Amino acid sequence: MQKKFIVMGVSGCGKSLIGSMLAERLGLAFFDGDDFHPRANVEKMRQGTPLNDEDRYGWLESLNALLNREESAVVACSSLKPRYREQLRRGNAAQLIYLKGNIETIWARHSCREGHYFNGRKMLESQFRELIEPKPGEAIEVSIDQPAERVLQTILDALVEK
Repeated sequence: MQKKFIVMGVSGCGKSLIGSMLAERLGLAFFDGDDFHPRANVEKMRQGTPLNDEDRYGWLESLNALLNREESAVVACSSLKPRYREQLRRGNAAQLIYLKGNIETIWARHSCREGHYFNGRKMLESQFRELIEPKPGEAIEVSIDQPAERVLQTILDALVEK
């Protein structure tokens, strides 16, 4: 079975929760991509300013290095565009898992979050504008309109089928 996974989707879709649950279930290390953002990126997001490709480049490089260094891992990372996913997977064959949801569901989740630097609906809207969904067969796609345990089970079932 695959030993490297990237759990992707817009902010608030559940990447950290589902990624950590998947890692625990499979006995793998979990890394939250948010923890690898440089201070400048965090400050920019805290101010409500969306990141651009230039802001993301070094961050994605550090996550790629992590994926190439670790024998096995689950990494939570938005991976909004095909070129970001290519950058992350350069030198490794990490399986993509796309947590898909609509903006209203995800905004409702954001509205309940406390202490997170991702600031504002405009930033979430910018992520939806930037998102280029994976092509069929590129990722395991799972709807987030269900309980977290069901999302996890859907992923595990898909992995068994692969």
